[in-house]
Amino acid sequence: LNGDASLSGSGNSVAKILGGADGELKMLINDGAISKGLTEIAGLNVGNYLVTKLFGDDEVKINCAAADFGLQKGLMTSRLFVFDTENALVNVDGTVNFANEKLDLDVTPHSKGLRIFSLRSPLYVRGTFAKPDAGVHAGPLVARGAGMIALGVTVGPAASLLALVAPSKSDDNQCTALLQRMRLPAKVPAGKR
Repeated sequence: LNGDASLSGSGNSVAKILGGADGELKMLINDGAISKGLTEIAGLNVGNYLVTKLFGDDEVKINCAAADFGLQKGLMTSRLFVFDTENALVNVDGTVNFANEKLDLDVTPHSKGLRIFSLRSPLYVRGTFAKPDAGVHAGPLVARGAGMIALGVTVGPAASLLALVAPSKSDDNQCTALLQRMRLPAKVPAGKR
């Protein structure tokens, strides 16, 4: 784990300091591991998740993870937050508000291999630090369901399952590109120069 933080704030507790803090935070992780079941369920790859439950959960190699956050008056904004594993590339966008302790994040997994019965939908994490609410964005799921129905009606019932197959993107390792993005200077918000 490598990181660099430049933060300024004041207060008599960590919560007060972060609640009004300004600055930036960058982190880079190389060569880690994570539960395969966790990556499969994050990607809504139901079929592969069930296989890990039936035959055991293996670890998946984390090629790298990169995070670049800007912090302004306690509002931390994701400029880059990506996990690259051997099975998926996971992007996280959104904000963490330390002033009112609220989360507003979108998690978008991209499978690297063929996935059977994959619902492939972005996830969200909203709510407070004390009571976070995580779920699935319904729009893409509804569209996939409509595609299943259309294929089932026009081509045949077996064809409707094609809407649940996630093809491979063949993007093996994104670490070099992530490192290049981390080296770019931070974008200064308008009026802060």
